[in-house]
Amino acid sequence: MRYSPFKILLYLVATLLVMLGVTYFSTSRKLDNGKTQEGFFVGNVHIKYPTHESFLQEQSHDPSKIKSLDSIVENIEGLVKDLDKDISEPDSKPKIPDFTKIDTSKVQRIKYPKDRQVFIAQLRENLQSNQCRIIHYGDSQLEGDRISGYLRNRLQGLYGGTGPGFIPIVQVYDQISANVTHSDNWTRHAYFDPTQVKFPHKKYGAYSSLSRFTEAYETVDSLLLDSLKITKATINIGIPTKSYPLLKTFNTIGLHYGNAHAPTTVKVYNDGQLIKSEKLIADGAYHEFAINLANTPSNLNIELESKISPDFYGLTLDGKGGVSLDNVAMRGSSGTIFAGTNSGNFQKMYQQLQPKLLIFQYGGNSVPYIKDSLEVVEYAGYLKNHINWVKRKSNNAKVIFIGPSDMTTNEKGKMTTYPLLPYLNKTLQQMCTENGIAYWSMFDAMGGENSMQHWVDQGLAANDYTHFSPSGTKIISELFFLSLYLDIITKK
Repeated sequence: MRYSPFKILLYLVATLLVMLGVTYFSTSRKLDNGKTQEGFFVGNVHIKYPTHESFLQEQSHDPSKIKSLDSIVENIEGLVKDLDKDISEPDSKPKIPDFTKIDTSKVQRIKYPKDRQVFIAQLRENLQSNQCRIIHYGDSQLEGDRISGYLRNRLQGLYGGTGPGFIPIVQVYDQISANVTHSDNWTRHAYFDPTQVKFPHKKYGAYSSLSRFTEAYETVDSLLLDSLKITKATINIGIPTKSYPLLKTFNTIGLHYGNAHAPTTVKVYNDGQLIKSEKLIADGAYHEFAINLANTPSNLNIELESKISPDFYGLTLDGKGGVSLDNVAMRGSSGTIFAGTNSGNFQKMYQQLQPKLLIFQYGGNSVPYIKDSLEVVEYAGYLKNHINWVKRKSNNAKVIFIGPSDMTTNEKGKMTTYPLLPYLNKTLQQMCTENGIAYWSMFDAMGGENSMQHWVDQGLAANDYTHFSPSGTKIISELFFLSLYLDIITKK
């Protein structure tokens, strides 16, 4: 049987009209996580189907919203480009921001606890001191020294200091701020990595990870040592080619280690010439093997020999003074792992490092999995406990928390902000201000709800709607730096 084109068209139109009509019988339910489900509900059975409101809803962009988002970026875009030009010059240093070129009212400011002026005064004093170590903890947003590297360069240019700070021996991501390579027998062990079995001693140091060049043993005795052969490992430190100029200069090198129970020799060569030879302290406690040089080494090689490797918490590459800033990126972490590590080991390392400012940047990894407002409050409580645990290990260091960026999810074919993200941002800010912690809302700095879509459209964020692109990283980093600097220079 053959059908005419007219009958086929009539059938299609009728079918579409029926399907449209069914949308008027579809209902909508709001879930605990803020999302909505549409369709037909019979007990626990749910058949997805759009309501007529959502089906006929126009997917339009608010011109005023787009203009507002553009103004945030355009306000400082020129400043960032000027800084990029300065960096290309070998002897250049970051300049003081020219506030005549920007509208400071468009910069999202830091929210401080009740003792705002005391907090800022102490922070100013710390930055201007002879030595100010800053440790920047965060999730994958920090990988590759993103955000930290930009901030470090800005602060060192204004307050002094050189070098990239902390560098893990075994790196799992590209690191442009330092050129550290190693022999093939090194392995990495991170406390925040859920795929790895944790060492029972839980001594992972201040950076929550360690590297080794031999197998680890729970107990070490003379019988075991006699059965093992000596293993050799190397670490090579060169000068990075793509880094900021200030980060390429370092002459104070720290090799941080612990859990050493077997004799370990270390020899340090620069351009093939032996400059230091010692034995590491094999008492199981944390120690720093210091290498102090007159100038930046052109090709530093560290040779280690032992039957059983100590745990090496990483390297610190610093100048003689000024600002040092450590980038500690924890892929997949939500910032709730610190109190699970060994307290004495962590505090011993902090006593050596003496950080004066701690920056925590977490929350993004929790956003997709938080189901309701109760879980938001619980997560903020967990973070509070872990941050306070770390703070107690320091010598009264100041703490700034950077909240999560805007993140979007596909909701009925449209990319929209995760429903509980604004509430999480608000709850984290409240938790911080109640506990003597400053808070900077990256979410609001970007433009607030549904701003991530615009950042992606402008090439400032990746297509995962979570991570910033290289150009976007510079923009968001400058926004944070300006929010900090505006408060530091203000004497009121």
